[in-house]
Amino acid sequence: MEELNLLLFLWIAAGHAPCAWLVSAAGAIAVGGPWLCAGLLGWMAWLHPRERGYLLAVLGCAALASMLAHAIAAELNLPRPFMVGLSPAYIEHGARGSLPSAHATVMFTVALLCLRRPALRRAGAVVFVAGILTGWARIHVGVHFPADIPAGLLLALVLVAVFGGLEHVGRRVRGVLERGSSSA
Repeated sequence: MEELNLLLFLWIAAGHAPCAWLVSAAGAIAVGGPWLCAGLLGWMAWLHPRERGYLLAVLGCAALASMLAHAIAAELNLPRPFMVGLSPAYIEHGARGSLPSAHATVMFTVALLCLRRPALRRAGAVVFVAGILTGWARIHVGVHFPADIPAGLLLALVLVAVFGGLEHVGRRVRGVLERGSSSA
């Protein structure tokens, strides 16, 4: 598995002989992708006032996703490509654990949560594609290995499943409370 990860990295990454315009574009995506998604969420909140509470919950989940991804990466402490000399880091980045990608975890968490709501599905699809592009870009600029991105998606899937479970429990509790107060 590690060999495949390394082979994919060598195929995707700019490496030591980069194409200048592609590194520039990848750097802009790697840094700007999450900001595009944040702006899109703001726009969705403006367009869909009824979804604002849900979008606040999505932001809370995004914060939790970021914290968990960083904690797991710190615990695993797997080096980034630039830390082992496979490629320069073409964007500024700290030398800390890389798996899972916090960017991928957050962006995929936001995308998957938006995909659960009909009014937010288009935004969710855009954020999902932006997450894929951002993942590619962060590999290209030498700050992630390919396996870091699907690891972020896997963590996002777990978080969204927990969110859905909590949402279901909340609806059941609310139903019980409403039935109890109407019979009193």
